[in-house]
Amino acid sequence: MTKMIKNTILQTCVFVVAAFLFLGCDSNDDDVQDNELDIAIPLNIYQKIYKTTSDIYIENGFVYINTDGVPDHKSPYFLDTQWESEKYAPYDGSNPFVTNFNFNPNRISAGNIRFKIPINPKKSSTTTPTSMGPIGVSLNGVPFYNQYAGGGAPLSNEINSFDQYNGHPAPGRNGGGGRYHYHMEPFWLTENYGKDALIGFLLDGFPIYGPEENGAELNSSDLDSHHGHSHPTSDFPSGIYHYHLTSDAPYLNGVGYFGAPGTVSE
Repeated sequence: MTKMIKNTILQTCVFVVAAFLFLGCDSNDDDVQDNELDIAIPLNIYQKIYKTTSDIYIENGFVYINTDGVPDHKSPYFLDTQWESEKYAPYDGSNPFVTNFNFNPNRISAGNIRFKIPINPKKSSTTTPTSMGPIGVSLNGVPFYNQYAGGGAPLSNEINSFDQYNGHPAPGRNGGGGRYHYHMEPFWLTENYGKDALIGFLLDGFPIYGPEENGAELNSSDLDSHHGHSHPTSDFPSGIYHYHLTSDAPYLNGVGYFGAPGTVSE
């Protein structure tokens, strides 16, 4: 009888401890979700995007960012353009992803790219896949494209046309020049701001960081299926979901946007 009472007391204690731990974990999860839902990214963070064609401004829950998409670094793709004398530089062989440089026939041109991005990014209940064309904007106003080449082909062959700063222009439109863009780490920005720095934003409003964190290089296996994770950063000390650039596929984004995307027009 005494043994039965002891067993009952022990089982009760185990149940109470387990219930406490369960509630504690559930509460922490709710705190993380609430923290993500309550984020409002301030204007001064967006103003780290330093190359725009007009002032960045916030209106009705969105930030508006206008850029011409022309990089502020040199490139072989400035050949035969209005910027050739100041910005042309031949490919220098420094891109570690390029095995046999293939100078594509496209040339850089100025555009009118208008990003409308939510300032209160939230996790979406459904995943929206990224489309071809701009899916985000970098600090120097150059758009980010997804992990696919034209027509949805793997990026592996197209990588050989990337310049020394890891970008290249798309085919021109209406007889004009092409839109310069990054699919992967923009070396100009990570060289100047750091491999762990804020590099830009995707259309859903969540920030993009470089390929390093706490002094270590990240791989896609360190991230979720959207190619990101949540925790504090230097720009968001209370924590935020954010994407990371990595040297392995899918490089920037996985299955699609973590949040609901805004819009972009060209």
